[in-house]
Amino acid sequence: MDAAERGRERRDERVGERPSFSVVTGGGLDARARAGVSPQFLQRVRMVVVCALAFIALGACRVALSTATVSALQANSALRSQIKEAQTLNEDLQVERSVLSSSSRISRIAMQNYGMTLSTNREVLDLSSGRASVAAASADAPAEAASADVATNGDAAQSATNGDAASPEA
Repeated sequence: MDAAERGRERRDERVGERPSFSVVTGGGLDARARAGVSPQFLQRVRMVVVCALAFIALGACRVALSTATVSALQANSALRSQIKEAQTLNEDLQVERSVLSSSSRISRIAMQNYGMTLSTNREVLDLSSGRASVAAASADAPAEAASADVATNGDAAQSATNGDAASPEA
């Protein structure tokens, strides 16, 4: 055991021989350089980046809205021009229709090209009985007398006046 006691003594001597060594933190410029970036600085950088991204996103939204507005305005302008063209065409077609459907023009074409004239007689057709009877009356004779002679039953009668199209009565 002598050897064990000697080993302990040597260790105690070595510990006692060592000078006391203590670590002191944070002294000088060198300590700040080794510390790195502070958490507060990193937080500020993150805030700046977030603000920049928000600003960029708002700018992109503004550009998208402006683009949509311009395209809608262009579409409206195109529709307005199409509406004006359609209105002009409608007016032209109405004028042409009124010219083509005038009764004097139709009468002139019928007389010149086909030799047609306006009828002076009135024809009444009685369909109430099994047979069809036609009575021709002068334009000067009263209409009641001609129709009373021809239409006795009164169930269905069809009359044409002044050469116009026939109008059925039920």
